[in-house]
Amino acid sequence: MFRVVFVMDIFNRTVVLAKGGIRENYRPVSDSSSVCKTSIPQEILELLRPGEVYIADLNALQGKGPVDTNAEIIREISLKANTMLDFGASSLKDVDKALSIAGTAVIGTETGSLSVIRDAASRNPERISVSIDVKYGKILKQDPEIPENPFEIVKLLNDLPLKDLIFLDLDRVGTASGFDPEFLRKLAKSSVHDVLLAGGVRGMEDLLALNSLGIKGALVATAIHSGSVPPEVMTQGFKKAKNDT
Repeated sequence: MFRVVFVMDIFNRTVVLAKGGIRENYRPVSDSSSVCKTSIPQEILELLRPGEVYIADLNALQGKGPVDTNAEIIREISLKANTMLDFGASSLKDVDKALSIAGTAVIGTETGSLSVIRDAASRNPERISVSIDVKYGKILKQDPEIPENPFEIVKLLNDLPLKDLIFLDLDRVGTASGFDPEFLRKLAKSSVHDVLLAGGVRGMEDLLALNSLGIKGALVATAIHSGSVPPEVMTQGFKKAKNDT
């Protein structure tokens, strides 16, 4: 079944809406959402009831405020929904901390090294997701061992017991600008792991298109809050929503 993963970017205990990956411009989600009038994470979870959640802890990612600012909120959410947590893990200690409050730890190429990814996956099989982070058409990375080419990254990761891969196009986050279908088809075909897309989803037609390309899921926020993807997709499953369209 195609996975529709609800994204919550949390900053200072508040859900904010991403726009083009420029984090300082993120605003409380209630300012623009058509489906919720609150920016409190727990209230949004109770209202929309997603089965699976991706949380970006923006305080941790940006090094702003106490490192545990959002930890208790994330722990509460993870008790009610399958939760993937990204807070910029760059060490095994970071990974262990993420897994202590969420079911899955996300290691992004922007902050994580290939050695940390390998060690984390071997210690925590099927609980690590790797995010291939892209901005301005280039892989964001600090580790020289991580290739510039996303297909080469996928090739290196194929031997690891990962949960899945996320292709995160920061330029498209919050923009509803679509995606490159041929590139995604090739990426999905080259990976032994499920590939999820983050960034650019405009509506239900895009979800159907991604499914046909071999992509196994999408991370969505803007499309939910704008109403172009109905919240029921996250609770009733993609197949039912597809039949209803």
